[in-house]
Amino acid sequence: MLKHLTSNERRTLANRGALKRKNPGKIRLSVFRSGRHIEIQAIDDTRGHTLCAASSKEKGFAGKGWNIAGAELVGKAFAERVVKAGIAENCYFDRGGYRYHGRVKALCEAIRAGGVRI
Repeated sequence: MLKHLTSNERRTLANRGALKRKNPGKIRLSVFRSGRHIEIQAIDDTRGHTLCAASSKEKGFAGKGWNIAGAELVGKAFAERVVKAGIAENCYFDRGGYRYHGRVKALCEAIRAGGVRI
């Protein structure tokens, strides 16, 4: 069925599907991490819409997404946007197959510190 995907891609898809089944009706906070940047977005899977997002590619974060401090800045900005959108109590964290370590962990903890209940 998914033979054209790598084992990491299959794990990511399986992990995302399991999270969606366990958290119906909640907003998914999906993370993407590359070598230089980190991005997060709040997705409503029932409607298929992105509600808000933050990225280290934005103007205010120029060149700061590759380390833990940059991930914390993105997390704080994202938490402000989520609270402003009024969805801070109905979220779950989708780390997308990445280990909960380093930049992903710093991002998640900064979001929690900003008032979002994950």
